[in-house]
Amino acid sequence: MARYREFSRKNFENDFTAGGAARTLNKDDAGKTIQLDTAAGTTITLPAALGTGDEFYFVTTVIATSNNHVIKVANATDVMNGAVQCVDNADGTVTSFGTTGATTSRSDTITLNRTTQGSVHIGERICVKDVKAGHWSVWGVIIATGSEANPFSAAV
Repeated sequence: MARYREFSRKNFENDFTAGGAARTLNKDDAGKTIQLDTAAGTTITLPAALGTGDEFYFVTTVIATSNNHVIKVANATDVMNGAVQCVDNADGTVTSFGTTGATTSRSDTITLNRTTQGSVHIGERICVKDVKAGHWSVWGVIIATGSEANPFSAAV
């Protein structure tokens, strides 16, 4: 029974914290849910990936009306690997978008652009995990309008 309580606390007592217009995360933010919470868009910079196992969770709590919600790595050597499920706002169909793996163009940024790349509904969620030095694992669910597009890019 003690194990069950520990598991429950770890997974359900997740602190919510404001993302604001721009925020750089650090180790103290690990395990928290960072709100993408400004109408002018929120830009989050992850700490350098060191293989700590730290996880950071993100949720849209305000739909941006200008600019975008952005999650990006801290430096030009860190990359993101993984996928997000993109739900079509009109008919509920799902498209998966993965990170790019080309040596010259690795994914390091997630952009939710308010239409084709997500940030259409409150509650969209993304999780990133520091799995190895230089590598973030990514998964999530976003909702988009129009012709869905890959939210991953190489922008850092």
